[in-house]
Amino acid sequence: MGKYFGTDGFRGEANVTLTAEHAYKVGRFLGWYYGELKRRNGDDSPARIVIGKDTRRSSYMFEYTLVSGLTASGADAYMLHVTTTPSVAYITRVDEFDCGIMISASHNPYYDNGIKLLNSQGEKMDEKTIALVEAYIDGKLNAFGEEMPEVPYATRERIGKTVDYASGRNRYIAYLISLGMYSFKGKKVGLDCANGSSWNIARCVFEALGATVVTINDKPDGFNVNENAGSTHIEGLQKLVIEKGLDVGFAYDGDADRCLCVDEKGQVITGDHILYIYGKYMKERDKLLTNTVVTTVMSNFGLYKAFDEIGIEYAKTAVGDKYVYEYMQKNGCRIGGEQSGHIIFSKYATTGDGILTSLKIMEVIMARKTTLSRLAEPVKIYPQVLINVRVKDKVAAQNDIDVQASVKKVAKTLGDNGRILVRESGTEPLVRVMVEAKSKEECQELAQSVVDVIKSKGYAVEV
Repeated sequence: MGKYFGTDGFRGEANVTLTAEHAYKVGRFLGWYYGELKRRNGDDSPARIVIGKDTRRSSYMFEYTLVSGLTASGADAYMLHVTTTPSVAYITRVDEFDCGIMISASHNPYYDNGIKLLNSQGEKMDEKTIALVEAYIDGKLNAFGEEMPEVPYATRERIGKTVDYASGRNRYIAYLISLGMYSFKGKKVGLDCANGSSWNIARCVFEALGATVVTINDKPDGFNVNENAGSTHIEGLQKLVIEKGLDVGFAYDGDADRCLCVDEKGQVITGDHILYIYGKYMKERDKLLTNTVVTTVMSNFGLYKAFDEIGIEYAKTAVGDKYVYEYMQKNGCRIGGEQSGHIIFSKYATTGDGILTSLKIMEVIMARKTTLSRLAEPVKIYPQVLINVRVKDKVAAQNDIDVQASVKKVAKTLGDNGRILVRESGTEPLVRVMVEAKSKEECQELAQSVVDVIKSKGYAVEV
């Protein structure tokens, strides 16, 4: 990870750790860099860069400063306005933009925001280009073999323009509708839009496919995105499904790149359940290329047990949909994702797409003529305990011979009936000790045994 950009963009509190000046500089660099790449390839036309944003108040500020930077550097900025991250990825790819920008802090509270960068294929930006952006922000840019503390401004007819591109968002909506293989007529569907990007898209898609739709958290005011709403606060959707007697419910996050579900009984269906349900559906139709579903190390042990039962293989990547997608691309896998609801269907999208995920779950419900609870039933989620230990040195704590011995002892105790995972936080001085077992009590006891060793060796920081 870079100095500013993590696995999911440059994220921080608006005008505290992520400022309008940062956004302006990102725009200045991207507008110049992609224009320069085109010129060096014999194309004198301006760079074309598409921008979307979520519903946070600060998204307008970042949109305008990004556009100012882009046009000042000679790029043309195409504005999708309020839309989802996957829609920006889709339009960047199909309309052949040089790159795409999404302004969002995903599931974070309204006072945070973020800048996500996408390449011309709608994929997360490569680390080499991210490093150049960061170097420019710090005034230490070396590009094309030349030291460049500043990049040139465009002048006269070279100054860029802005283009209202709401039509692109509408084409994305049409694309989602085109993926609906069944009519949803007769199905009652609840949607929790998290007062975020999906509020003006998801309902259109489901109603176009014939569903009776009930929505909550679909009135964004700039300050209520994710507030007791969406995939991180799914209890509201659970209540809605039960009270209204709905067949299914779907909850999105602020930029709608993730989706969690609620079945007709009001039970939460996680990303792990979704991977099982659709992975099995693909296998049954000989569509599961490589017979492999890609997960992260945080997927529940119960998912792997369920996959073993039906003969589906699985890969485990580091946490982050970026790593899931990289593995899928490298190995030709068709489905992968995270427990949190970032699900990637590589045939249809280059990123997690919450609305697409909900359509795919509806497809299985309709095709199999059954309920979501029955589809998810084979996945028995194991109890899990996660203990975060603040430490002086994450690497030293994990590499300590006694700590490693305690981890091996727990793994041996669990055998085939659970697992232990010890990993460092990517953003904080924490070592995370996670245990999954048949009972919560066993999880707690075994996780604590490792934590006690970390503390006894003097690595922990008292808070």
